[in-house]
Amino acid sequence: MACHAVPYRFDRLDSDEGWFLKHFQKGEGGLYVEHVRRGVELAAAEPSPLLVFAGGQSDAAAGPRSEGQGYWLIAESAGWWGHTGVRGRATTEEFSLDSFQNLLYAVCRFREVAGRYPARLTAVGWAFKSARFHEHAWAMRWPRDRFAYVGVNDPPGIDEARTFEAERLELFRRDPYGVGAEPRSKREARNPFRRQHGYHRSCPELAGLLDFGGPGVFLERLPW
Repeated sequence: MACHAVPYRFDRLDSDEGWFLKHFQKGEGGLYVEHVRRGVELAAAEPSPLLVFAGGQSDAAAGPRSEGQGYWLIAESAGWWGHTGVRGRATTEEFSLDSFQNLLYAVCRFREVAGRYPARLTAVGWAFKSARFHEHAWAMRWPRDRFAYVGVNDPPGIDEARTFEAERLELFRRDPYGVGAEPRSKREARNPFRRQHGYHRSCPELAGLLDFGGPGVFLERLPW
């Protein structure tokens, strides 16, 4: 699951009051809870999937608290919406800084927890971002028939969001791994605590992909 912000008032999660939000996220706070709930429901519907809340320590105002940890705590505060069995199959990924890393690093985190790579991959998030996540899966060379994207809802001002999303989608089509100046600077801005992942060591099979910057698509052997 791709996370978007850090919660801090669990009695106000249904409004912006409960979240550390950027200016462009106005009105989105209460909608994130539905992402968490949908992820829990999807995990509950299957016998043994691992639910990964993916999102790093992206906001200096929030302190060193990650988006992924915040989403896990939302599920905990809601009693996992009655699906308490999911609690033991849910974890966090706390280093990803954009949507491509949300997807790739969630797979890495799965490998760390389960000791293997997932057979199937389902991403959960904004409905209008579906095409972008399919683009990320393509860049990872993830098998198309083993990837699904579940769009839960859309933010206020969806027309403006779709215009911006078209620009982001085009950027990732030109730069699938987000190594150019613009996405690199965004990642740096979203990493105020200078966190560094250890996936090269825990997922050595993906070291080449983690470091790849193009040109073109990564063509070396992958574990899926």
